[in-house]
Amino acid sequence: MRPRVPTNVSPCVRLLKRNYTYNTPIPNYPGHVPTNIFQKLFLAAGSGIYSFFDPTRGDLIATLGEATALPFLMERLRDSMLADPTGRRILRERPRITSSSLHIDQLLEYPENTIGRTYAEWLKREGVSPDTRAPVRYIDDEECAYVMQRYRECHDFYHAITGLPIIIEGEIALKMFEFANTVIPMTGIGAVLAPLRLKPKQRERLRTIYFPWAIKNGASAKPLINVYWEEILDRDVQSLREELGIEKPPDLRGLRKKRISRL
Repeated sequence: MRPRVPTNVSPCVRLLKRNYTYNTPIPNYPGHVPTNIFQKLFLAAGSGIYSFFDPTRGDLIATLGEATALPFLMERLRDSMLADPTGRRILRERPRITSSSLHIDQLLEYPENTIGRTYAEWLKREGVSPDTRAPVRYIDDEECAYVMQRYRECHDFYHAITGLPIIIEGEIALKMFEFANTVIPMTGIGAVLAPLRLKPKQRERLRTIYFPWAIKNGASAKPLINVYWEEILDRDVQSLREELGIEKPPDLRGLRKKRISRL
């Protein structure tokens, strides 16, 4: 009997799983779903279209990120970790970022302006949790899959040290920053296509303020993938920005409020 396919997944993933009932390759790691080039193209197109019209679908954005993660680019990012002492240690120890591993409530008791408290306050202010990051499934190389998982789980730290909120403008600005810093294709795709959904004033803010900041700082900053966040939670956040070469952008929510107050 042919296995049933769950109905609570996106259509592109559901069709891919049906195809697996006939010829299933051997997974390279737990949770891995092996795919060929045509299946990856199908996943990329389907998840890209669906997530464009519904950007709240984190599962589709995750699928797009994995389906478009060209092997040589992920290997390049992995090699940048191997070339760095801290990056090598992260690859060897494979830490995971969750609410239990970081003890978020304890981080709120850290001194002001520490990385740990800045991160925990950002999570609380934006109403998000580190436990929502989906596991990587569609990247074939096991080590590169961990690199993508690490990037995904560190994303909120990037938000916290830059101060960018999770509203769509903030996400787009951070995606451009991440693309300049990591060259993960999905971040560039999101930064280029997502502004099409915005109002003219929002696009203008990105074009004149946040994209120039993101490109300049992302390209010149040290690779953020090599930061062992769990070990520097008690450090001053501004000193870390200076060490990494990151200038904090203008307050996005503040700019939006000023514009609204003028109307």
